[in-house]
Amino acid sequence: MTIEVGTKYQISKEIKSIYNSADTLTVTRLNGATVQFTLGDGKGYGAMPKQHLEYLLKRTDLTEVTNKRMMLKSEQSEKDIV
Repeated sequence: MTIEVGTKYQISKEIKSIYNSADTLTVTRLNGATVQFTLGDGKGYGAMPKQHLEYLLKRTDLTEVTNKRMMLKSEQSEKDIV
């Protein structure tokens, strides 16, 4: 899975307390091996090694939130194919 700027992740309840009880984490910048992010509801910001973010995704402590606009766009593309 590739990590991109603007990607939003849902934080699992098991690790929410580590992230100021925020529900979401959004990637704001990729800087080499470091990922910078903001927390949902204005609960803060931070940075972590890219490898650690990949680990959290693998453990499903973070799950990607599907962007509704992208979902609608992909549905439209599927209709165009038929």
